[in-house]
Amino acid sequence: MIECKDISKIYKSGPSTSSGQAIETRALKNVSFKVSQGEFLAIMGPSGSGKSTLMHIMGCLDTPNGGQYFLEGRDVSRLSDDELADIRMQKIGFVFQAFNLLPRATVLRNVTLPLLYAGLSRKERENQAREALKSSAFPEEFWNHYSNQLSGGMMQRVAIARALCNNPAIILADEPTGNLDTKTGKQVLDTFQHLHIKQGRTIILITHEQYVAEHAQRVIHIRDGSVVGDEKVKVRRLANHHYET
Repeated sequence: MIECKDISKIYKSGPSTSSGQAIETRALKNVSFKVSQGEFLAIMGPSGSGKSTLMHIMGCLDTPNGGQYFLEGRDVSRLSDDELADIRMQKIGFVFQAFNLLPRATVLRNVTLPLLYAGLSRKERENQAREALKSSAFPEEFWNHYSNQLSGGMMQRVAIARALCNNPAIILADEPTGNLDTKTGKQVLDTFQHLHIKQGRTIILITHEQYVAEHAQRVIHIRDGSVVGDEKVKVRRLANHHYET
């Protein structure tokens, strides 16, 4: 489903006062790997390792300076901004650390937002949102609550449902447990495992936490812009389907 071939990314800052030349920072250095359909992958590394830059490229939020990025066989590493926006809308579901929900909109309304530009009727949008909420194990009695009335774990499950509503090829989760306590974070990780095990979803999870990475079936380690390890997780926790609200 995904292939990164020798991906490089260089950021340039303003000219230095001494030489007058721009300062270059190599965020990624010839990164290569593949991701199969239905795989649950964690990309793990410390702050400044390049994992966020890699996430932006894989999520079509940025383009590399060198190398190629193939998504479902298509080279998307050199597409225009409009073409990348279309791929983000059609192929990728994002889950962020900060939830990014509208506080005075209901749960159902928040989940339908990505469908506003899909040419669907209101009834069709709400039907797809309901199915996504069921998939993320979000309790139906809270669907009409405002998002600012929910706990952190519940808000993240709403964010997962929002990522699912377009039935994307890939779910890309950036530090999805970063704003949650450990117990609530494990419940959210159980949700991802349920989507992987029961629905065969392709999930790529960005994290710096070992316990988070252990919920995936494969872990790529990145440091100083390079892949330094790629391993299958031998003992994988099974999803716990008893969710707390």
